[in-house]
Amino acid sequence: MRTALLQSSGRPGSVVENLKVLDEAAGRAAASGAGLLAAPEMFLTGYAIGDDIARLAEPADGDSADAVAEIAARHGLAIVYGYPERDGGTVYNSAQLISADGTRLANYRKTHLFGCFERDHFTPGEQQVVQAELNGLTVGLLICYDVEFPENVRAHALAGTDLLVVPTAQMHPFQFVAESMIPVRAFENQMYVAYVNRVGEEGEFEFVGLSVLAGPDGVARTRAGRAEQLVVADADPGFLAASRENNPYLQDRRPGLYGSLV
Repeated sequence: MRTALLQSSGRPGSVVENLKVLDEAAGRAAASGAGLLAAPEMFLTGYAIGDDIARLAEPADGDSADAVAEIAARHGLAIVYGYPERDGGTVYNSAQLISADGTRLANYRKTHLFGCFERDHFTPGEQQVVQAELNGLTVGLLICYDVEFPENVRAHALAGTDLLVVPTAQMHPFQFVAESMIPVRAFENQMYVAYVNRVGEEGEFEFVGLSVLAGPDGVARTRAGRAEQLVVADADPGFLAASRENNPYLQDRRPGLYGSLV
């Protein structure tokens, strides 16, 4: 499945403008033959917007979800996007997958919150593995810091995730995550990992870009630079199946030895 990564911080604080950015990117992604467009963490509203997070948070089936569904259906491709989710009086840092016909397929709440900023504004989610079937692949969702915990990605591998989509707000000086860790995660878990980042200065943060789609061989299929960019590459189920046949990591595990990890 051709996968497009929208490396952009959009227009922080403006849902309306960010939907326009997403719409334009969806048009370009569809023209490239992409079946999936992934946008960064908190793309819908902006990340470093302080108390506006709570003000702009919406339910998973709210007006903005309907707007994204309309964009997906009009351009004929699935979309993953990050947003602040309101559920009653609780706000989560969430990512949602909407299909090419506008159906809401999966909604994931970030389980590992990074730093005081996130812990001040969000409640952590409790469901580690969230998946959906899309164009012949099992697509899983994590958000940014989640992927830095090997247990999370291994849980996805054991649950059969083929393409792990990770909306991200990765900041300086942690660019080694995009450069080195993501290809390793893809290799050691035998999956594709799409890591799509914000870019540029926003509030107190400097986002580093470097969005990447890494394959099960540990090789980047595409990688963005440090500017706003749309990059596209393929997650090939045939290559994935062959790689899993030849790589023994998951078969050679000895779970009986790992009890001390929990």
